[in-house]
Amino acid sequence: MLGNLFQKKSKAVVGIDISSHSVKLVELSRSGNRYQLEAYAAEPLPQGAVVEQSVADEAAVSEVIKKVFAKSRTNCKQAAIAVAGSAVITKVIQLPAGLSEFDVENQLHIEADQHIPYPIDEVALDFEVMGPSQTSTELIDVMIAACRRETVDRREDAVNMYKADTVSIIDVEAFALERAFGLIEPQLPGGSSLVALVDIGAYNTTLSVLERGNIVYTRDQSFGGQLLTEEIQRRYGLSQVEAERDKVEGGLPADYQAEILNPFKDNIVQQISRALQFFFSSSQFNTVDAIVLAGGTASINGLSRQVEENLGARAVTANPFADMKITRKVNAAKAQNDAPGLMVACGLAMRSFD
Repeated sequence: MLGNLFQKKSKAVVGIDISSHSVKLVELSRSGNRYQLEAYAAEPLPQGAVVEQSVADEAAVSEVIKKVFAKSRTNCKQAAIAVAGSAVITKVIQLPAGLSEFDVENQLHIEADQHIPYPIDEVALDFEVMGPSQTSTELIDVMIAACRRETVDRREDAVNMYKADTVSIIDVEAFALERAFGLIEPQLPGGSSLVALVDIGAYNTTLSVLERGNIVYTRDQSFGGQLLTEEIQRRYGLSQVEAERDKVEGGLPADYQAEILNPFKDNIVQQISRALQFFFSSSQFNTVDAIVLAGGTASINGLSRQVEENLGARAVTANPFADMKITRKVNAAKAQNDAPGLMVACGLAMRSFD
């Protein structure tokens, strides 16, 4: 099974987002309908630890996970992690109504070869019964999710090397983003039923289109903030660590804005426009009501305004903490600054309340 992907959990978990560039941890609590940020931390990964969204060096990732647990000062012992959506096959199939969960699982394993292009013994598989099928009262819709077992095991092992049995939930990044979108939705203008959520990471950008809060389209492309870091390195003769630091903290030469940052922002707008055109060409839609910018690169000053002006849709920078209380042990200013890059970690932490 895919590590309790669809299983409901009441035990508190921290969300740990292992990206290609860093590890981010978020712990949430909830009182009524309001969440509180209890703890968070983020630490960069050494180069090559995660390659093309797959963990390549479990020991290196585990060392960074140890740092984020210590830095966050969380008391939570369990974690939810996620695999990249591009590594997961999801499909809705129909099965006879009235089957027990045990019978559904057995039937899926029998029919897996028809739906999954990998040998069943190399796959981690999970499912959720979604309810009666619209095609027949004698059938039920079942969502299956499958991922190569090696991909799941490498992420799980990296966390459990820090402390055994820490991982209690394995999710999919797209599902975590969809869950975290519920924190953003109140910040959007009224009537925003079709929203483009653009997650700009270090190496990859993911466009997820949500219709009434549910993802209906996802597309990944190779583009991210690392391109800006590399251009800073090249132009000013800096190391990657120095370039990354100065990109975030400032202190770059006077020509940085005009010569490097503005062209990069133009490139982001072009990438988003291109991704949206792919969506429009494959659907009945030709516009979106709003664009939400997430990921660490979304924090670039003025980016949302430029996207809005060029693409003609209201654009906002994701802030999952906007309506949250923040505990005193968290640096509130830093949390707000890092918020756009913590959407996946927040969505994973929200598994505590399923």
